[in-house]
Amino acid sequence: MTEPLPTAPAPVARRLVAPFGVLAGVLAAFGYVGVVDPREPGHYPVCPLLRFTGLYCPGCGGLRGAHALAHGDLAAALRDNALAVGCYALFAVCWVVWCVRGRFPAARPWHAGALGAVALVFTIIRNFPFGGLLTP
Repeated sequence: MTEPLPTAPAPVARRLVAPFGVLAGVLAAFGYVGVVDPREPGHYPVCPLLRFTGLYCPGCGGLRGAHALAHGDLAAALRDNALAVGCYALFAVCWVVWCVRGRFPAARPWHAGALGAVALVFTIIRNFPFGGLLTP
């Protein structure tokens, strides 16, 4: 039997099509949120959990944080939703790894559990009086 010929690696431009397509979508979303202020009522839906229970979900303040980041205000973004800013940073690191290695980093089974645990702890702390720094 003959062994199959090794395949040549994909050209750099072809390998970067998907990462830059995702980057274009992310930049478009941040651009929209940067132009349309989430603090002005009527542009975005209200969080149903906050509306019906008065509790902040892990995403509450995420749009305001994205708006602040789009305007270069990291401190305000962290005040609005520190978890979202951390997730934006994690995504940026994964995106760079994707560009360098040619594939998005593989998720391990414990990643989802760890992210869920962090989101749960973040949500619990921000809804108690001592979690005022995490309240949007």
